[in-house]
Amino acid sequence: MQLTTFIAHYPRLYHMAEEGTWPSIKTHGLLSTLAVLDRYCVIGPERLALEEGHRPTKVTVGAAGDSIVLRDQIPMPPKRLEEALIDGTVPAQWYKLINSKVFMWAQEHRLFTLLNARAYRKLTHDVLTIDTEALVRDYAAKIMLCRMNSGNTFPMPHPRGLGDFMSIEDYPVKPSTGAPAKTVVEVVADYSIPNIRDYVVEVRSIRGQDVLGNLAL
Repeated sequence: MQLTTFIAHYPRLYHMAEEGTWPSIKTHGLLSTLAVLDRYCVIGPERLALEEGHRPTKVTVGAAGDSIVLRDQIPMPPKRLEEALIDGTVPAQWYKLINSKVFMWAQEHRLFTLLNARAYRKLTHDVLTIDTEALVRDYAAKIMLCRMNSGNTFPMPHPRGLGDFMSIEDYPVKPSTGAPAKTVVEVVADYSIPNIRDYVVEVRSIRGQDVLGNLAL
């Protein structure tokens, strides 16, 4: 897919973060789990468990006054993930892959679906709206697209594999129009986006369906 086509179809991207984390994100950027573990020099068995294991609950990394919360992976338990993987990849490899990426939604309705999931609907989140054109101008080489929610196995463990993450250039299009052959669901970047604040156009405080207000950029 051409960059101009991707931008035209998905002019805004969305990232769901923990409540109160926008100031930290402005300072440190959007960090993958791998980047967080590197930042706090987590090593040994603790690192292996966080990098290649399932997180049924949130995990705080760091110390009081300087910490980052790793989001849970409730929708991706190992047994269901094992059923979904189709290319010989095992759950530990999939967790490690997911943990090396920063995730954004390509469509706002997908964001609200997650915000209103049973585990999250009563929680408040800082939601970043990101200008796609500005982001891909600097990060196109680090960005990959996915046709599905790669971290969810409910209500069905839909088949998935490493080939579901594709560069913008390699993402399939309809020959007649050049439009995406399949709707892009996730937009991911390798490791981190340290200057994400440069591409954020809005930050909203949202609980479930309710937009509680806007946060200062």
